[in-house]
Amino acid sequence: MATQNSSGLYYPLTKMNFLVSLTNANGVAAFNEVTGIDATVDVIEFRQGNANSLAPVKIQGLVKHGNITLKMGYTRNQDFKIWIQNCVNERRKETPRQNVTIELIDINAGSPETVVSATVDSTLQWILKDAWVTKYTGPDLNSSTSEVAIESVEIAYEELTIPN
Repeated sequence: MATQNSSGLYYPLTKMNFLVSLTNANGVAAFNEVTGIDATVDVIEFRQGNANSLAPVKIQGLVKHGNITLKMGYTRNQDFKIWIQNCVNERRKETPRQNVTIELIDINAGSPETVVSATVDSTLQWILKDAWVTKYTGPDLNSSTSEVAIESVEIAYEELTIPN
């Protein structure tokens, strides 16, 4: 549950605490940015020849999803890296699809151990079904700076579910 102030109002969740997990991967990869979660419904306009109105009727068409981009500091986590490698490998037999869960965490809802080890009930979730890596970008390497090596992964998915 979100934190309440002294006047009984709830503070909004901040977008800086989140988890990203894969369905079939045991490891945890830490990301510093997730962008591009969206869904768009095409609008189909038509007008019947015998309609009394000159305005077209609008109905729902196909649902389209953009790709998401995950940015992460270089880590030694192998489960996520193996999935990336399997997706972008030239010799793959089929694309290894996974469900990806992105959870916005309310760190004030419980102890730090609860946030790391389990999902907090008040989180907002986005589940990307049948996701696969479409693009991997390695870190820029520059010996004259002291920045973190950031990798970028672009993921395509077929369906977006927002369970809560």
